[in-house]
Amino acid sequence: MTDCGGKRQRLYGDMSDNQSGSSSGSEEDLKPEPGHDVGIDEFSGVLNKWTNYIHGWQDRWVVLKNNTLSYYRSQDEREYGCRGSLCLSKAVVIPHEFDECRLDVSVNDSVWYLRAQDPERRHQWIDSIELNKSLSEGKREKGGIQESAVIRPLLPESGYGSESSLRRHGSMLSLASATSGYSATSTSSFKKGRSLKEKLAEMETFRDILCRQVDTLQKYFDSCADAVSKDELQRDKMFQSLSHKGVSSIDFKGEAITFKATTAGILATLSHCIDLMVKTEDSWQKRLDKEMEMRQLMEKSYNLALSEIKKKSHFGGPDYEEGPNSLINEDEFFDAVEAALDRQDKIEEQTEKTRIQRSSPVSSGDIYSAAGTHRFSEKVEEMVRSHMTYSLQDVGGDANWQLVVEEGDMKVYRREVEENGIVLDPLKATHLVKGVTGHEICLYFWDTKYRSDWETTIENFSVVETLSDSAVIVYQTHKRVWPASQRDVLFLSAMRKVRADDENDPDTWLVCNFSVDHNDAEPTTKCVRAKINIALICQTLVSPPEGDKELSRDNILCKITYVANVNPGGWAPASVLRAVAKREYPKFLKRFSSFVQEKTAGKPILF
Repeated sequence: MTDCGGKRQRLYGDMSDNQSGSSSGSEEDLKPEPGHDVGIDEFSGVLNKWTNYIHGWQDRWVVLKNNTLSYYRSQDEREYGCRGSLCLSKAVVIPHEFDECRLDVSVNDSVWYLRAQDPERRHQWIDSIELNKSLSEGKREKGGIQESAVIRPLLPESGYGSESSLRRHGSMLSLASATSGYSATSTSSFKKGRSLKEKLAEMETFRDILCRQVDTLQKYFDSCADAVSKDELQRDKMFQSLSHKGVSSIDFKGEAITFKATTAGILATLSHCIDLMVKTEDSWQKRLDKEMEMRQLMEKSYNLALSEIKKKSHFGGPDYEEGPNSLINEDEFFDAVEAALDRQDKIEEQTEKTRIQRSSPVSSGDIYSAAGTHRFSEKVEEMVRSHMTYSLQDVGGDANWQLVVEEGDMKVYRREVEENGIVLDPLKATHLVKGVTGHEICLYFWDTKYRSDWETTIENFSVVETLSDSAVIVYQTHKRVWPASQRDVLFLSAMRKVRADDENDPDTWLVCNFSVDHNDAEPTTKCVRAKINIALICQTLVSPPEGDKELSRDNILCKITYVANVNPGGWAPASVLRAVAKREYPKFLKRFSSFVQEKTAGKPILF
């Protein structure tokens, strides 16, 4: 290899050594000392997490550690693994605009809705998450510097100028072929049709030739300069020495022509390279414009699809549930409620087919005729008198009552009442049921043993306190109909036989349910507490049997009067509440009366 190439190779070697030395120093400087690594403490606690529109907010144990937010069902279940986690590198934490205790953590289309116990606790979580993110980003950037410092000296040198590339491409043009006809036209052998890669290879070959020519000419010029400074004798001896070494045999004119040809070849090849680059640039520009256009179309499609996905995935989120700041409009609210009720109807049809048969209730004497002695006795007596006075009045000619449903013997009336934007419409329904007595209807309605068999809207219920044989306090939660909030009710349920003032008056039974307060069932944030005042009044009408026939269920008819005053609470639209009431109350009466007829068929009559 010539000195030119050798010097270049030594130069690259020096640069590599310098780089290695500098990177080694950088790596040593950036390496953290033991015990001084950036540490991120664990931050954990209980947060309310929105699970889904069925279960709503649930308590979860949330842990913030190592730039990751994880949650567990409870603190005791951490050993079983987390139920979900989010990497906070690209997470966005958004404090809620209206709820001072809520924060939303989103990563792309995944969103966690979280609520703290109070605003101060929410601020602590937000500050901890942001601090965790900043520390992790700083640690990651520090690691990136170390990595680049280590990798830099390992990068390969440029292929152009290395000794191996000269050997690889040197065979394309030898010095002998160049000296056979050195002129500017000799470069025509390098045609423009070749690729840019081939042209670059030619440039390497020309560089190799040029380096050798420069080295040869430099030797000659150095010898001539030395000869001028010597005297004649020494000059003769020097020329003899040069002749012996072969320097005088150099064809100076030929070397000059070769040098000129090589230089011309380099210039021509450079010109060809420029032409190729210009043509390639035009092609690349067209391809780039096309790619940019496709990218814009893809970004537009992606954003549309992402917005649709986010809308669908977050449509069941807490921002779309019932409330003063709900993002769902009234029509969507109604459609969602109606769809949920339709699903419940299908479930109800399936459960009716597999209903568990239980024995009919047995009368326990005259225990229901007295008010009983307990702390709510006076309130129960007041409710019974009120309902017997006003609930049995005929509303057919009252302009304030509107007939909203009429199906056979069933009629449903409603009076529209609103208070502070909340629908408080009183509802009254009348119905005739054949083959059952008022006692049987009221007993199945009051007795909690049978409630789950006919009441399909209840999720769970429990008897909070038994006041007497005919009065209990019941707590029940109703199935949630999204997007409406879940409701619960705490009420006293009392069953009474109403004493007749005249022997011709029909046998009358009554069940009244009205809201009360109890220390064992305080209101919670998970449900909206509804207030109720409901009465079921049942009158037994008996027609005498023909001839000597015995009295049968064919001779019995029960007139039902159902009165409901319900304050649903919450923020549900008035139109939705009225539409649901119009749909559900007639279904309830038909379902319940059919249930009692089914249970009492073939059984002894209970008066």
